[in-house]
Amino acid sequence: MDIEIKRDNLVLRGTMEKPEQESYDLALIFHGFTGNRNEALLSTIANRLLEKGIASLRFDFNGHGSSDGLLKDMTVLNEIADAKAILDYGRALPNVRNIFVLGHSQGGVVASMLAGYYPEYIEKLVLMAPAATLKDDAMKGECMDARYDPNHVPDVVNVMGKPIGGFYFRVAQFLPIYEVAANYPGPVCLIHGEGDKVVDQQASIRYYRTCQNSQLHLINGADHMFSSPHFDEAVSLAVDFL
Repeated sequence: MDIEIKRDNLVLRGTMEKPEQESYDLALIFHGFTGNRNEALLSTIANRLLEKGIASLRFDFNGHGSSDGLLKDMTVLNEIADAKAILDYGRALPNVRNIFVLGHSQGGVVASMLAGYYPEYIEKLVLMAPAATLKDDAMKGECMDARYDPNHVPDVVNVMGKPIGGFYFRVAQFLPIYEVAANYPGPVCLIHGEGDKVVDQQASIRYYRTCQNSQLHLINGADHMFSSPHFDEAVSLAVDFL
């Protein structure tokens, strides 16, 4: 089922999977940097959750996929604003029992900070290769294939052929990622590939040390997207936890 949510004059577009039962738990699913809601990892998790009787709501953040906005205007902060609007929508649904949040990569950073800001409304949290290293990278002036002066960030930085606004990096340099995440007391499942070349596993290890009620799963050889042969293991860890 297609869903639209308005946030500050932007229309965010998403997909809801809902079981045929009177009440259900709901998982909010957040994609990563320059990604979209229909990536194989996220859609597979949504389908597996549905088989278990758990609803899911996955959205394209502003400037991504079919949602309004420009990619160059995206920041982690306005993605958190998107996530807050999605959480508000989920909270308003009449048949939802508990709300879970799952995020991959930058979506994991957004998920962790949303949980820190709204701990009383989120029952469980799953962080898959959470990209908290984006702050360290921004302070060094690095982002994947891009290099720039971190003390004089340009208005636009081309990352993998895509225009990312300089304000994204200025914001990233000062994000209180772990400080906010530490405010979430609920159960946290961390899943990270030891072969991840995009986000070092140390990000999840630090989350594990920061979050008071967490479990850490490091998958030997898995990359950032948990590609085969590690895909099913990562999906099962997330789904079984929820």
